[in-house]
Amino acid sequence: MTSFFAKGSTLVILLLAICLVSEAQQCRPSGRIRGRKPPPGQCNQEDDSDCCKAGKMYPTYTCSPPMSGNTQAYLTLNSFEAGGDGGGPSECDGKYHNDNTPVVALSTGWYNGGSRCLNNIRINGNGRSVVAMVVDECDSTEGCDADHDYQPPCPNNIVDASKAVWKALGVSEDNWGGLDITWSDA
Repeated sequence: MTSFFAKGSTLVILLLAICLVSEAQQCRPSGRIRGRKPPPGQCNQEDDSDCCKAGKMYPTYTCSPPMSGNTQAYLTLNSFEAGGDGGGPSECDGKYHNDNTPVVALSTGWYNGGSRCLNNIRINGNGRSVVAMVVDECDSTEGCDADHDYQPPCPNNIVDASKAVWKALGVSEDNWGGLDITWSDA
């Protein structure tokens, strides 16, 4: 009888530990930002970018989903050129990048304070693969202001890619904008 309770207690402790580890690996919103209506002409909607809506609450994140060999993400379209919907120059090198260059911005958690700056990642989607360089952060902690082109905070699972990435993945232009992908460090 004592052996049964000892094994039962061990099982309960093991299950609790698994639940705690699972809970720790989830990425939950860290806050919310109230949207403000952008001043006229201040939200660049190139590439179908969203503009903040007055009064709408947008979740913010300081984390992204856990990394794996093939991390699931959502690919979005961004222009890294001067005057493009990406806003200012890239965080990693302070430069703008031609849309024909395969470059990306990662959600705040994956950007990890710039630790992936100027490193390559492999993106898999649409039955193809492409290598792109990380040049920027898709800010998941702030938005709806001039610094962020009056766009909402980035969701926590975004790989924001140049047109070159979309072309390399063989996605037809009329389907550019959103694609489920996997990615890994290259």
